[in-house]
Amino acid sequence: MLLSIKSWLFETPSKDCMASYAKSGDNRYLEQLIALYSNDLYHYLVTQSNTHLAYDVSQQTWLKVIEKRHLYQAQTTPKAWLFKLARNTLIDEYRRQQHFVALDENTHLAAQNDKIESDLTSGHLTSRDSHIGSSNISYEAFDAALKQLSFVQREAITLQQEGFSLTDIELITQSSLETIKTRLRYAKQNLKRLLGANNEQA
Repeated sequence: MLLSIKSWLFETPSKDCMASYAKSGDNRYLEQLIALYSNDLYHYLVTQSNTHLAYDVSQQTWLKVIEKRHLYQAQTTPKAWLFKLARNTLIDEYRRQQHFVALDENTHLAAQNDKIESDLTSGHLTSRDSHIGSSNISYEAFDAALKQLSFVQREAITLQQEGFSLTDIELITQSSLETIKTRLRYAKQNLKRLLGANNEQA
């Protein structure tokens, strides 16, 4: 009994706190969720919009967590469920602003080489990756290249960098597995080309 009381008093944030919050509505668990995921959530949103809209949508998302906590299912990854709420909120906001976002676009920019290297196909691509054209790719160059991708390609690569599995990305984007794979393939190909062109100009 003493042990259980002690564990309750000194409970540390865990990735199960979404289920606990869904059941109890206890703000302790909401605070844990915010501590765990707020930075990642904002980073995702800012790559898909801008700093002002990302902040606004982030706040709206946390309000939706409060409103819709009863809809959360424990078998779902908490972070994926949160990002799904955020994505839907962002798209709703874009539509409200009459800002068109193509959500079914799978075509890619004209690439010089349709063959994608195996390390790009299977690996994660980051601004610190030393295998894309040059070991001197800066964060600024990567960010600029990322911004040139379509919404869905940029989203797919960003979600993968957040550590989401393909199954998680299916849930978040409400897209098929094959569609997600196509977006990732084109995104990586386009980033490789854009970063390569940047290196040639440098």
